[in-house]
Amino acid sequence: MRTTLGASPTATRPRRTMSTSRPRRTSGRSMGHLAQGRMQVLALVNQKGGCGKTTTAVNLAGALAARGERVLVVDLDPQAHATMALGCAVIDEPSVAEVLQDEAFIEQAIQSCPGDLELLPSHPRLSEFEEAAERLIHPDQRLKVSLDAVRDRYDWVIVDCPPRAEGALCANALFASTCAMLVVETGAFALQGALQALRVLDEVGEGQGRSYEIRVVGTLFDRRTRFARELLVALHARFGEAMFDTVIRTSVRLREAPAVGLPVQVLDPSCRATADFAALAEEIVSTLGSVEQPRALLQAGARPQNEEHEESLARG
Repeated sequence: MRTTLGASPTATRPRRTMSTSRPRRTSGRSMGHLAQGRMQVLALVNQKGGCGKTTTAVNLAGALAARGERVLVVDLDPQAHATMALGCAVIDEPSVAEVLQDEAFIEQAIQSCPGDLELLPSHPRLSEFEEAAERLIHPDQRLKVSLDAVRDRYDWVIVDCPPRAEGALCANALFASTCAMLVVETGAFALQGALQALRVLDEVGEGQGRSYEIRVVGTLFDRRTRFARELLVALHARFGEAMFDTVIRTSVRLREAPAVGLPVQVLDPSCRATADFAALAEEIVSTLGSVEQPRALLQAGARPQNEEHEESLARG
């Protein structure tokens, strides 16, 4: 039986389904991306909830859109938190659940959201895909196939993954991604959780027979506490240049924004959270947005055959 997301004043207001003829704002850099046919797909992952992953997904997307980038948010969590954070709800419309099960085209499911964003919304029914995936051929490739159909419409796709890195949903996000972004809160057990997530990501990549770049971003940072400052130093020491310089600080506005269904850039353009995500977006565009991709700083998954051969020679 299909359930409906809980109604709220912001979640029930009408939403427009994406029109293929709807004009989109573009920047000069985005047009260069479009000419190369390169759409960047960032899969935001961790092995636990409460790390600020959905908050980062929604507001990073908002910051990229504020720069003139064309952005699609994909809510791949059956809890549909990113969907609700953008003031949307699925009632009778198709969602990512129907797209992954070939019951709807992606163009039919995409909705327009505040902040010049577009969203492929989620629904609790998405949890059924994990069980259905066991009966499908290449179930982890379905999101990529759907995104390829709209690759000329977006510069960036931000995928909010469920709070566990294993399973068919996260495997779909990783297979479609050009970069996996590990979201790590600067709290207790954060480093242990991040390392556990890396091991799971490595296993997923091995199973898919591919490798992918991993970058790390720190969230929920409270510089007033010594513990948070020391942990941030430890994270930079562990991940090195794979970790973004920008850290997302704790903010009241980041708690208020999802309650009214808006990215923080729309709620308060001048707050420090907006500034933090603008800095993160600038760093991401400068490091990941170039046509010529840099050598990966941190990788998970299958290694190239020549690296495995060299290692076997070293072992004698």
